[in-house]
Amino acid sequence: MHTVYLGTSEFAATVLERLAGGPHRPALVITRPDRPSGRGRRLTAPPVAAAARRLEISVAQPERIGDPEALRAIEAAAGAQADELLLVVCAFGALIKEPLLSTYPLLNVHPSLLPRWRGAAPIERAIMAGDTESGVSIMRLTAGLDSGPVCLAAAAAIGPHETYGSLAARLAQLGGELLVRVLDGIAQGAPPPFVEQDGALATYAEKLGPEDRMLDPDTPALALERRVRALHPHIGARLALSDDTLLGVRRAEALSADPDGLAPGELADVAGQLLYGTRAGALRLLEVQPPGGRPMDAGAYLRGHDLRRP
Repeated sequence: MHTVYLGTSEFAATVLERLAGGPHRPALVITRPDRPSGRGRRLTAPPVAAAARRLEISVAQPERIGDPEALRAIEAAAGAQADELLLVVCAFGALIKEPLLSTYPLLNVHPSLLPRWRGAAPIERAIMAGDTESGVSIMRLTAGLDSGPVCLAAAAAIGPHETYGSLAARLAQLGGELLVRVLDGIAQGAPPPFVEQDGALATYAEKLGPEDRMLDPDTPALALERRVRALHPHIGARLALSDDTLLGVRRAEALSADPDGLAPGELADVAGQLLYGTRAGALRLLEVQPPGGRPMDAGAYLRGHDLRRP
């Protein structure tokens, strides 16, 4: 059995490293093209491309997965044993369509307990929703959005202080182990059975947009704390300041009690704490990033901004 790996993100890079360390090492890695990144907009390779080159695995970066160059690269990786080729997909970032869907068997590593949180941002949406567990599902890729049958899944608890960064790292390790178990079974002629998902139980993890980053003071503080954790450290939450600039919020905790007179949307120094008023409770900001500045703890921010209340 030969494998070709399709992935892009840091999560996918971790799974690739596990896969490459065993008998199912991919013959080819396909990922997205290099894109401008950071303040300098320097052309940057996706994490999977960097990992594959470090692992000395051939890399293809077509603009679209259905482009002839991508299909030819996959055919070349299969060689004379095309009937033994299996494609593994993990956080690729683009829909896989025909002719790949019907030409090769495809396995997808998805970081949720399907059918909960199908879609683009399952880890973030699980934390935002206050779920107490997440997990990884290994499924057969079909034309539907993460709706194919599942052959193996395992759960992982979401801790009360879990961030995207901590949970994604654990799920990536879990995903690599589950994937190898499935591939071992296929290679030995004893693949785990595929079970259809119950579509009636499906929930959808919509792609994150700019509005998902904003901390709305009409939202209870506890939900805002979850949002901060769900977006840290890769995207980051932010709140609107009185001068219409945006303050990045990297770490925060919800306070159940409302400090006297702290209005929703008010940012204030209350007894040496940087607090943000909400509809229910207050959000204590622990680490922030001023517009155009570097991350700093709340104490440093308060020393440079007089937010003491009259």
